Amino acid sequence: MQLTDNQLLNHTQVLQKIRRIAFEIYENNFEESEIVIAGIKGQGHAFAKKLSVMLNEISSIQTSAVLIDVDKDVTYESPVEFDCDERFLEHKTIIVVDDVLNTGRTFAYSLSPFLSIPVKRIQVAVMVDRNYRRFPILADYVGYELSTTLSDYVSVVLDDEENMGVFLR
Repeated sequence: MQLTDNQLLNHTQVLQKIRRIAFEIYENNFEESEIVIAGIKGQGHAFAKKLSVMLNEISSIQTSAVLIDVDKDVTYESPVEFDCDERFLEHKTIIVVDDVLNTGRTFAYSLSPFLSIPVKRIQVAVMVDRNYRRFPILADYVGYELSTTLSDYVSVVLDDEENMGVFLR
């Protein structure tokens, strides 16, 4: 597949990034029998599902993709909810994933419910890291690091197989 002018990563390259992240997660968590991949609503959840499938293919670790439902536009006003019972997350390693890490605000609010759940460990994975931190969030696993201006918009498409890619708009 050819790259278009505003396409940074095509379908094949995105899948390669996901596979590499899956191997990194496996290397850092090989002793675990189960990992929860918690994806932030939207492309983060699509990333979580693909990452979960890839981890199941390359390892014996049991994985579950969980949805973190948070309103990215008004994170401070909306509750953060999961598509599973919170007790399911207890005493497990959690990988919180999203498509783009920009300021860290969405991640910071998405992580807040985990403070009241006794989890084993929390790690962060992103497809694209833009490095504009306003919140102290660092990704443990990064697919693609990108320096852009604040006015640039990075779009990640993971839930549409035909148009999968990373785009600069």
